[in-house]
Amino acid sequence: MPPTPQPIAERRAAYAAELAQGTARFHEPRRADCPWCGSKHLRTRLRTPDLRQRKPGTFVVDECGDCAHAFQNPRLTPEGLAFYHRDFREGAHEGLAERLLGVRGGAGRHRAAARAMLPFPEPESWLDIGTGHGYFPEAAKEVHPYTSFDGLDPTRRVERARVAGRVEEAHVGRLTDPRIAERLRARYDVVSMFHHLEHTPDPREELRAALEVLRPGGHLLVEVPDPDCAFGMLLGKWWVAYGQPRHLHLMPLPNLLGELESLGCAVVATDRREPHIPHDLSGALALVLGRVLPGLDAPWRPAPPTPFQRTARLALTRASAPLLASTAALDRLMAPLLRRTRFSNAYRIVARKEP
Repeated sequence: MPPTPQPIAERRAAYAAELAQGTARFHEPRRADCPWCGSKHLRTRLRTPDLRQRKPGTFVVDECGDCAHAFQNPRLTPEGLAFYHRDFREGAHEGLAERLLGVRGGAGRHRAAARAMLPFPEPESWLDIGTGHGYFPEAAKEVHPYTSFDGLDPTRRVERARVAGRVEEAHVGRLTDPRIAERLRARYDVVSMFHHLEHTPDPREELRAALEVLRPGGHLLVEVPDPDCAFGMLLGKWWVAYGQPRHLHLMPLPNLLGELESLGCAVVATDRREPHIPHDLSGALALVLGRVLPGLDAPWRPAPPTPFQRTARLALTRASAPLLASTAALDRLMAPLLRRTRFSNAYRIVARKEP
């Protein structure tokens, strides 16, 4: 069973003690070169607060002028990542807005991603990295009924996924942990990473670790946000794929292709159409509403909202629901066209580990 939530008054006191020390300690020193190619030709692409949880702090995304890699700079420390990941669901605009801001999607989307592996030999074993509650393996079993699915996640959610029967083996931790990598070495025919790499401090290290647990001839399936998406320029900080402060890297497709080829992989498929997530306009609206509406009673805020603020938030949230629903419908209506243009917001790579 999940642990009993700590009373919000106790959590508020704990957050107040943390924030009394300031947020500067949550950031590493700002770097002057690109973490991907080493170029010093950097420009600031984005400066934004935390739009999801409204925790204190300002975050900068820089872009390399040579390879176009975008990255958080200065990057959060492990302590900072833990601080901004904590209570993540609590600060979001409720209900429909939170569903719009999710990236892994529902069962239909999961099945579509699983079908990307149908042109290749049926896998016996599959590891889903960053699996969370295991909803992708649960849906993928309908496409690959003879495949054994395992899950890896840094949280205990994956253990609950095992208990629920969504994965056969649950691994808690990170793939870059040498103990986990050694235990899983060369065990899998497929390793999937859906919207996972952008959260990792070192995507290259993550790719190398994924190849270690693949068998020779096995396939790596990766989906990530596309920083070349035109919505990034059009919507600015309201583009949900920026995901600050949780997204540390945004990698252009050529960069990831080059890295995989340098690691000895053969890229067998790329796709910018199917991975498109139709939530750019509705997600931006949800972020705007979350910013302008009175805040929730979150433990990182100095004081709980007044009765008037609670009433106003409830009334405005209900009033905004039809607008959110209409914008979400517009996103879905436009998706067949947008996914064929530079407005597609994600891409997929399937790469084979060569013997």
